[in-house]
Amino acid sequence: MDAENSVTRDGPANKPGAPWLGQEANAGHGRQPVVLQVLPSLVTGGAERGCIDVAVALQQAGGTPIVASSGGPMTRELDRNGIRHITLPLDTKNFFSMRRNARRLEAIIREFGVDIIHARSRAPAWSAMWAADRCGIRFVTTFHAPYNFKNALKRKYNSVMAMGDRVIAVSDFIREHILANYEVHPHTVRVIHRGIDRALFAPERVTATRMIQLAKQWRLPEDKPIIMLPGRLTRWKGQTVMIDALAKLGRSDVRCLLVGADQGRTGYRAELEARIARLGLSGVVHMTDHCNDMAVAYALANVVVSASLEPEAFGRIIVEAQAMGRPTIVTDLGAVRETVVAGETAWVVPPADADALAQALAEALDMTDEQRRHLAERAMAHVTESFTKERMCADTLAVYDEVLSAARHAGAQSLPKASR
Repeated sequence: MDAENSVTRDGPANKPGAPWLGQEANAGHGRQPVVLQVLPSLVTGGAERGCIDVAVALQQAGGTPIVASSGGPMTRELDRNGIRHITLPLDTKNFFSMRRNARRLEAIIREFGVDIIHARSRAPAWSAMWAADRCGIRFVTTFHAPYNFKNALKRKYNSVMAMGDRVIAVSDFIREHILANYEVHPHTVRVIHRGIDRALFAPERVTATRMIQLAKQWRLPEDKPIIMLPGRLTRWKGQTVMIDALAKLGRSDVRCLLVGADQGRTGYRAELEARIARLGLSGVVHMTDHCNDMAVAYALANVVVSASLEPEAFGRIIVEAQAMGRPTIVTDLGAVRETVVAGETAWVVPPADADALAQALAEALDMTDEQRRHLAERAMAHVTESFTKERMCADTLAVYDEVLSAARHAGAQSLPKASR
């Protein structure tokens, strides 16, 4: 690996156990830093989960976390940890409202002595960047997805996520997307994979009571293998390919669960129901809506499938399923080659290929108990080594440490930041 890539990919933020706010970072600072994270809402999702996990880790490290969003049920987790949440209409994409949000954020920065503002979505990132520039503080972003752009205006709107003093990419796939599409110095980009809570996603922590309760709710048969495709009901998640693959599999002794809410996409739900009926799979495929206890859902499954038709920026479901030791089938798109070991912890199949998916399903269902045990051991070890919440938080706090150190050693010693 050349020197430039070494700095970009494996700098201080990407080394396990990187010191959080070491003596150099605190020299002359007089206090632990205050970090304000901003995002549209706290309803559900990977960005939201990462925001809360980092806020808690920052608090435990002695810093002061603040979160601003339009609110949502996940704010209860902040309340339980005594972390300040400030409700602002950060979910708006209206330019004038975004400008007003920038003034509100500026007031928060000055009131609470914020040192870093960390944006996790585009609209609030514009407001955060304007406020950071007005107050002269550090601006950090997390690039969570390969945002689409059809014209120059949309590319400009997306570009704010590449304008941070440091830009966190949730995978190497996203890093390459950033460097290929935006004017950003490679030295500003840090790859920090998302992390999951191994205390939550651990087979030994799932109780029989919880499994029985969910199995009854979903009316699962005791004598049929369970195939599960988790993910909201949207076309790019590949539910239609899953249904076609089951038709090609030709087994009536299985139950397939499409676990996810339609989020108002009633037309797509109706299309799936019609497809299931037309292929004679009404007794095989069932849609369960959203699940609040995914650890139990994975534990009930014999095979977990991610059939995405578009690249996954990271693929949290894929990692969670491996953490639970489940045989997993994924499509060869996006960050998947970073999150699985093909042929060892998962099957990797071409996207939109129902024949290949059916073949992988057949192989996974036919595994012996010993084969399943070996696969589970490899998959769980893979996740523990690379994708824990603790590693994600430590690496993020190291980025905070890095930008504060660079600010105090301003000038030639600072790594370059994006022009804004």
